[in-house]
Amino acid sequence: MNDLYRSSDEKVIAGVCAGLAHKFNLNLTGVRWCVALTSFFLTGIPVLVYLVLWAILKERPTAGQAA
Repeated sequence: MNDLYRSSDEKVIAGVCAGLAHKFNLNLTGVRWCVALTSFFLTGIPVLVYLVLWAILKERPTAGQAA
């Protein structure tokens, strides 16, 4: 997980989704929708994973990086 990080400039809540989208070269909006829908249907688990990632990942700027 050395190259996994949170985005400091494309965040809505904590930048976890933006960091994941950049790491895996995914569409940021799609990642956010997947997290939101998964959180809606599987209450608790995705929110807990998000909070853990928020706590353990370091923050890094991502502006200007191609996604």
